[in-house]
Amino acid sequence: MPKRADLFSYRELEISADRMIGHYELDGRRFREEIIFSLDGSLDTAAGRLLAELWFLLAGLSYYKAGAAYVIDFGDHQVGPAARALMEAAVVDGLGEFAFRNQLDLRDVLYTGGTSGSHAHPHLDPTKVLTPFGGGIDSIVTVESLPANIGQRLFVVSPASGSFAPLEAAAAVTGRGVARATRQLDPEILKKDEKVFNGHVPVTAMVTLLAVIAAVAEGCGGVVMSNEHSASIPNVVHEGGSVNHQWSKSDVAELLIADAVAERIGAEFIVASALRDRSELWVAQRFAALGQYHESFRSCNKAFAQEVSNRASHWCGVCDKCLFIALVLAPFIERSSLREFLGCEPLSDPQLVGSLRTLVGLGHEKKPFECVGDPDECGVALREVATMSEWSDVPALAEIAHQLPRHPTLDDALTTQGASRVPATWIF
Repeated sequence: MPKRADLFSYRELEISADRMIGHYELDGRRFREEIIFSLDGSLDTAAGRLLAELWFLLAGLSYYKAGAAYVIDFGDHQVGPAARALMEAAVVDGLGEFAFRNQLDLRDVLYTGGTSGSHAHPHLDPTKVLTPFGGGIDSIVTVESLPANIGQRLFVVSPASGSFAPLEAAAAVTGRGVARATRQLDPEILKKDEKVFNGHVPVTAMVTLLAVIAAVAEGCGGVVMSNEHSASIPNVVHEGGSVNHQWSKSDVAELLIADAVAERIGAEFIVASALRDRSELWVAQRFAALGQYHESFRSCNKAFAQEVSNRASHWCGVCDKCLFIALVLAPFIERSSLREFLGCEPLSDPQLVGSLRTLVGLGHEKKPFECVGDPDECGVALREVATMSEWSDVPALAEIAHQLPRHPTLDDALTTQGASRVPATWIF
């Protein structure tokens, strides 16, 4: 195992009208990340600088993880109580999977530095929003479900290596304008180096803050995320703490981010998920009716590799994401149609029976370390598919379904789930 570093420091943040450059240091090793925006507005305002600094703090975790340092020094950067709460949670919980896989305990991290700071009150239009768009069923349903009187543009983040073809194809179907950010990670952090720690970081939280920065620059009053109720369900409980692959999509992270943003520019700006009180099955049912997207959307992670040469041009058909999407769409889309636009049929693949059992909670893991639904809703989908005559030639479906509890039901899964922070003007 690599040795933990002693000190991670936040050095300098550069800001201009259309870009941010963050500089970090890990035991003398320097890192640099650059974000270039293409949008209708400037970052170089009082509010833009305050929000850029909040992104700078969270984005540093991509480099902190290389050494998992015992001390994090915020230097002379503004870190109010809400920002500090966000950062401490992001280290312990946002890096929870990283720590779990690397056998680390980040609860011992000491935080130093940080200053109290100023506030800004930008003029924002509450009827205008940015919707981060990833080209999957969640963000597509959000885009198509928001009320027509909300002025909505998409927000897309791409790596410096080039945009993602399936995402761009789905974005084109929406017919909406797009605000963009290109993210250039330090090349050193992308190398496979056995001398440093590697693992999952809270990327969605970082993207959320980039969307907030872009939205405020464009005068929008909110950022509409597309994170469902099940994103808050942990994968495993380890040494008294929850480990959640989707922590940065959870209700806890949403509130921490909203509070940290409000601390800098006021609570009038809204950061919330339109799908927070919805299940994956509700989203799948809504998406099933949006046939114009069926040929273009993609949720297979192999299509979104950083390097263009590593990107798959089709659904791989064997990963947990492919299997999950097939499972939740199968109750609502005819089998032949589903097979046609996926180009594969994971539910009938005998090699994936073990993965299917894990999705519904019968495997060794409670939930795969992936952006998939919780076992209860996966179980609901499987029980439903097992009763459909068109799937009767796949005996494994009925065999697994027979081992599952009878509740919750499909009707239960299609009702609202828990609380939501969305304003009344966003409700659909």
